[in-house]
Formats: sequence, C-alpha cells, structure tokens
Amino acid sequence: MKLNTKRTVLVGFAFLSICAFWQMYDALVPKILTGTFNISETASGFIMAADNILALFLLPFFGSLSDRCKSKLGRRRPFILFGTLLAVALMIWLPVLSNSYYSAPSTFKLVAFIVLLGLILIAMGTYRSPAVALMPDVTPKPLRSKGNAIINLMGAVGGVIYLVITTVLYSKSRVEGLDHINYLPLFIIVGGIMLLALLMLMLFVNEPKLCAEQAEYEKAHPEESLVKKDEVGKTVMPKEVKRSLIFILISISLWFIGYNGVTTWFTRYAQVVWNMGDGEASACLTVATVGAIASYIPVGAVASKLGRKKTIKFGVVLLALCFASGYIYTLFFNSFSPLLFIIFGLVGIAWASINVNSLPMVVEMCAGSDVGKFTGLYYTFSMSAQIVTPIVAGFLLENVSYKVLFLYSAIFVALAFITMSFVKHGDNKIEAKKGLEAFDVED
Repeated sequence: MKLNTKRTVLVGFAFLSICAFWQMYDALVPKILTGTFNISETASGFIMAADNILALFLLPFFGSLSDRCKSKLGRRRPFILFGTLLAVALMIWLPVLSNSYYSAPSTFKLVAFIVLLGLILIAMGTYRSPAVALMPDVTPKPLRSKGNAIINLMGAVGGVIYLVITTVLYSKSRVEGLDHINYLPLFIIVGGIMLLALLMLMLFVNEPKLCAEQAEYEKAHPEESLVKKDEVGKTVMPKEVKRSLIFILISISLWFIGYNGVTTWFTRYAQVVWNMGDGEASACLTVATVGAIASYIPVGAVASKLGRKKTIKFGVVLLALCFASGYIYTLFFNSFSPLLFIIFGLVGIAWASINVNSLPMVVEMCAGSDVGKFTGLYYTFSMSAQIVTPIVAGFLLENVSYKVLFLYSAIFVALAFITMSFVKHGDNKIEAKKGLEAFDVED
C-alpha cells in the first residue's frame, strides 16, 4: 500500500490557498482596522473573532452539504471553485476601501468595509471543510496520516509564500515614515496565488475519477467499518464508537485551548515577564512553526508504523512538558535565554504530532459519505477553543498574574492526555516496511 504523493500534493493546493489567505487576513486586517479606520483594539478584536464564530456554523454546514453534492465536478470541487472565486473577487475591495477612507473618511466606507469582511468570511467558510475533506476522500484509510502531513505542509508553504512576498514588498525601508500603506498590490498577488492554486486543483485533480478509484480499492481491500447499517439501510454509529468520537473531540478542544492560549498572548507575555522585544518573541513563535513544518512528514511516517493514537499521546505529553518547562523557566528567570528556542522547537514537533493525526482519527469513525460533516465537526471543536481561550487566558493574565500563562496551557494539554486515553477507535496501524520497501512511495 503506497501513498500517491503527487496526487496528495495537488489536492493540497486547496489548503495552500486557504492558508495564504488567512495568513494575510490575520496580519493585515487588524492593522487596517486600527490604523486606517481608527477602531479601538477591543472593537477590532471582536471583529477579528467573527471568523471563528462564523466557522462554528459554516464549516459543519458546508462540510455536510458537500457530502450530499452530486455535481459532475465531484462533491468537493464545486464548493472550492465557487468559494475561491467569490473570496478573491471580494477581498480585492478591502485595500480599495482602506485607501479611499484614508483619502476621504466617511461612515459609509467604514460600514462597507465591515460588511465586506463578513461576506469574505462567509465565502471562505463555504470551502474550507470540503477542501480538507477531499484528501480523505481519495486516500486509503491507513495512509491518511501521511496524507494529512502533506496537506499541512502545503498549508505551511502557502503561509511562507505570503511572508516572503510581504518581506520583499513591505520592507522597513519602504514603509518607514508612511502615514498610510497601500496593501492593494499584496492583495492582488495573494488573490493570484489563490487562483493559481485553484487552477492546479481543477486541471489536475479529477475528483469523480479518483473517488471511483478509491471506491474500487476499498471494495478490493475491505476493512471493517466502524459504522453499521440498520434495518432500513440508515448509517448508525455504535455507542462505543460515538463515545470515542466524543472524547477525541473534547481532546481537540483541550489541546487547542492550551496551544492557542500561548500563541495568542505570548508576544505580550514575553514583553511583560521577560522584557523581550517583539522581534525576540516572534522569533520564538517562528521556531515553533519551523519545528512543526520540519516534523509533518516524519510524524506522518511514524504514525503509520506506531499508530495515530500513540503518536498523538506522545505529542500531548511533549507539549505539556514544554509548557510546564516554560512556567518553571518563568519562576527562575526574568529575561530571554536561547533555551527558549529549544523549548519552542520542541513545541513545534509536539504540535505536528498532534495536528497531523487528529483529523484522520475523526474521519476514520464515519462512513465515507459523511467525511465532510465530520471534518466540519473537527473544526467546530477546534474553533470553539480558539474563541474561548484568548478571553479566559486574558482574564487570568489581567486578574491573577502573567506568570500563569504557561501553567494554564500545560494543565489543559495534560487534560487532553486523560481524555485521549478513553479514545478506543479511529486508529489505523499498518505494518512497518523493512529495508528498501520503506522508501517505496508512489509519485
């Protein structure tokens, strides 16, 4: 059994498009809201939280809707096509409105900008779950961790491409001293990247053909399904499988609460507790990102040999230890040390071990006709955590002490280890290949 790497990379272009957009959105929209439209940081924060709130409803809905789609383009590609084209058509107007408001401020332009943000969030929400669900649709169950590793890597590539372009176009020497920055060229370039990624997917990923091949493969290599059929042919999830699903969804929320608690507040935390500058703090987070990117493919390979659950639990233990180490470091040191780079590098490895394997475990528990719905469930629980944790962690920092941040995150990640122990389904282990067979990957 071999993973078709080329096919998985092509499928991953949809996620590359999504990640390039969100990297730009999260970086620039707050700056535009506060810098150009003069909105307070609090109001800007509420506006920026809207994407996670909308995702709670949009991602499960469109994931489930794509499961029932019977288009000639397939179940997922119509949503990816429509969502990408609509998002690109709308997003170009954001810098146009920003430039226009700077030249001649008006309430109408501010309202139009906020309404436009809402429409863009809806457009992006229409195709995130279908885009991620496409990989499990065309990948054999035992290879989905490897496949998800490649999908995550493609997403990271999208984020890195954006960062490189931004570094070139908006270097300090180019923007220093400017009262207003014109982001239209950057939005056009990112829109072009999204369209190019869409073109690669539409031209080279024949979804109906690949899904038919996958169905034939599953017919020739039948595996016991975790879901059953009742007397009238309706899909029913056994109680023990449903119990595992509930516990892994709770686990997902817990480790996202812990991880995003740190990533959301670390820059401010580092400034207050360790007297670090933005550059040093950002460098720590960058080290974690690089560690995750470097680990995606190895982690997928390890999970295919040892099992997803063991790999996730290893990642959870490592992540909890890293955050606990950050807390202990805080108790003894009040300044930056290169030791923090080591800790954050391990955080990246831990997060990759968790992130690569959690979605495949969730979709393993559903019938093939429900992959989009279960992908939406995964995002519902992860997004819920990302809405809650900035508020809860922020309250603790303000009312208890900044020093509790790492302890807070370590506790929630450790709780995820306990809940993962109750997950008995969704794993899929294949025998490790030996010798030259270990390098036998279809391209």
